[in-house]
Amino acid sequence: MDISSSTALQTTAQSGQAATAQPTALSSDFETFLEMLTAQARYQDPLEPIDSTEYAAQLAQFSMVEQQVRTNDMLSMLISQTATSNVGNLASWIGTEVRAVATAHFDGNPITISPNPAAVSDQVFLSVRNDAGEEVQRITLPISAEPYEWSGLDDFAEPFPNGQYSFVVESYANDELVLTEAAETYGQVVEAQVADGDVLLILEGGSAILASSVTALRANN
Repeated sequence: MDISSSTALQTTAQSGQAATAQPTALSSDFETFLEMLTAQARYQDPLEPIDSTEYAAQLAQFSMVEQQVRTNDMLSMLISQTATSNVGNLASWIGTEVRAVATAHFDGNPITISPNPAAVSDQVFLSVRNDAGEEVQRITLPISAEPYEWSGLDDFAEPFPNGQYSFVVESYANDELVLTEAAETYGQVVEAQVADGDVLLILEGGSAILASSVTALRANN
């Protein structure tokens, strides 16, 4: 086999080494390399046999490509095992109530809100907003970070429609707004997923949050 064929063999081996993120392509290059190396040995010119040094280098490349294929197979197996383990861990989220900044689902039962007013405030208000972002109620809160139970009743003691609501805490000092911050609420987890390496939690009502954004857990009452 001539020099150009030898160069092609080397190029094939290098391509196989570079494709670590694509096991299928790497396996294909490995098979092609093996076929070309076998053909080179079978059809060599007896009067001009393959240079031993060059052949040894090609065998070394063959070994490297083979090792990379095996490594990729092992990585695929480990990833599969990890994914299975993660799915098993997801079950522990289902049914729990998590606290995070998210829209809360109102179904007639009170919603627990965790306000965090500014330390310098002398007045604190809770702005209740519907799923369209419109304020439907404004409540004066104590200047405290203690949890607040929103009953879901309007100013005439009539229940608000079932649906998604968000809560914003506004802190005032000397009649000046000093802080506006979305309040954390508790919501029940109805589904858990693995997405791009992160655990995604689906709450009752459809809100989706990352598990890393959860600041507290409690058993579902």
